[in-house]
Amino acid sequence: MILIGCDFHPSWQQVCWVDTETGETEEGKLVHTPGEAEKFYRRFAAPALIGMESTGNCQWFVEMAAGLGHQVWIGDAAKIRASEVRQQKHDRRDAALLLQLLVEGRFPRIWTPSGEQRDLRQLLIHRHKLVRLRANVKNELQHLALNQGLQKKRRLWSAAGQKLLREVPLQPWAARRREDLLKLMELLDQQIAPLDQAAQQAAEQNPNARLLLTQPGVGPITSLAFVLTLGDVNRFPRGKQVASYLGLIPREYSSGGQQRLGSISKQGNRFLRMLLVEAAQVAVRCDPQLGNEYLHRCHSKAKGVAKVAAARKLAIRLYWMLRTQKPYPEIVRIESSSRVPLVVRHGG
Repeated sequence: MILIGCDFHPSWQQVCWVDTETGETEEGKLVHTPGEAEKFYRRFAAPALIGMESTGNCQWFVEMAAGLGHQVWIGDAAKIRASEVRQQKHDRRDAALLLQLLVEGRFPRIWTPSGEQRDLRQLLIHRHKLVRLRANVKNELQHLALNQGLQKKRRLWSAAGQKLLREVPLQPWAARRREDLLKLMELLDQQIAPLDQAAQQAAEQNPNARLLLTQPGVGPITSLAFVLTLGDVNRFPRGKQVASYLGLIPREYSSGGQQRLGSISKQGNRFLRMLLVEAAQVAVRCDPQLGNEYLHRCHSKAKGVAKVAAARKLAIRLYWMLRTQKPYPEIVRIESSSRVPLVVRHGG
C-alpha cells in the first residue's frame, strides 16, 4: 500500500511517500501550475492513502485525488503540530511527520462533509454574505435618513417609509447615493429571495433538518446549517462535546485546585455559532424552559453571557433531538425526567 504525507500549499506541495510492501520511500516538491501534482499521483496504480492537514483552497486537490482512485484523509492541524516536540519546523519535516503518523496509525483524522453537503454549505454561505451586504446598505440608508431628521427605524423599510425616504430633499451627490443604494437594496432582495426558497426546500427535504424545525426559534437556515456542520451526530458521545466542537464553552485556565474560566473558546464553526445565538434569542421568547433559564441567568450575568448560554443549551438540545430522533416538545419531557435516559446503553 502506498502512504503519502502531503504538506499542502496553494501553489505547491511537499510530499513524502512510502510503499509499505517494498519499503521504497521518496520525497519531493510538486508545483501545481504545470500539472506536476496530477502527474505524480497518476503514477500510482494501486489506491494510495494521502494524509494532509486541514487547510483552505484544497478542494480541487481532494477531488482530483479522489477521481484518480486515491483516498484523502484530512487531519486535525492542532493535534498534528502537537505530535512533534522538536522546534525545527519546515515543509520537508512536516510532510515526513504526516507520513510517520500514517505509518504508525496515529493520524488524527477528522470528519469531512460529502460533495453534496459541501454544495449545500455554499448555498447557506452565499445567502449569508448577501444578507450582510443588504444589512450594510440598509445601515447607509438609515444614516442618510437620520441626517435629514427622518427617524423611522424599521418602519423605514415599509412602503410608506420608502416613499418618505425618496421624497427627502438632498444635495445632488447625496441624492445620487440614495438612488444607488435603493437600487442595490432592490437587487439584493431579488437575489436573496430565491436563495431563501432553496434553503427552505433543502431543509424540508432533509429528515434531520425537518426534525429540528419543530424546535421553536429554529428556522430552515439554522436547522440545515446544524445538520451540515455536525454530520453524523453519533461521533459525539455527549452534548458537552458538541458545545466544545462549536466553540460555545468557556476557556479554562485552572491550576492548583483553583478554577479560572474565561470567554468562550470560539474554536468551532463561526457561522453556525452566530446562527445559534440568533435562534436562541427567539427561542427564549417561545420556549418556556429556555426562557426561564435565560431570565434567571440575566439576574446574575450580563445579557451577552446569557445569550451565549442559551445558544449552548439550544445546541445541546438540537444534538439530542438528532440522537434520539425525538421532536419538540417530546425532547423537553425527556430532558426534564431523570427516570428517562437520553441514550439507552446496550447491556446496561
